[in-house]
Amino acid sequence: MRKTNGFALLCGTALLAACGSATTGTTPVRTTTAPVSKPVRTTTAIPPSQPPRTAPGSFRPARVMQVPGLEGVIGSNADGLQRQFGLARLDVWEGDVRKLQFSGDACVLDIYLYPAQPGAEPQATYLDARRASDGLDVDRVACVKALRGR
Repeated sequence: MRKTNGFALLCGTALLAACGSATTGTTPVRTTTAPVSKPVRTTTAIPPSQPPRTAPGSFRPARVMQVPGLEGVIGSNADGLQRQFGLARLDVWEGDVRKLQFSGDACVLDIYLYPAQPGAEPQATYLDARRASDGLDVDRVACVKALRGR
């Protein structure tokens, strides 16, 4: 038979005693909860970084989205898009690709800008639209119209 450590047994007994129930005469602990406040929406302005240079021979032109109703968006540069929709919520560079995000009550609009050739200014070639509440896709043209009308 194995010997047990008396100290460990004593500590274990003390811990079990400390965890006694309210029926053993201990006073119940009252807890209060603070009122739940609404989440605070904050945004942090992060200046855009400059895109890295494209390696020679690695450039491929982007496919341009052809959807009726997006003619004023597709082909625009970042300045033109911000004139249409206001200041972008996000301005992100990934290589030579730039993503601008605009949002409003109706939707969130992500617009992707690609250069037509190495070193050229990126232009909008593709966009996605979704609801802010659950991320489900919404009609792109309807989202563009809603964000222009704010």
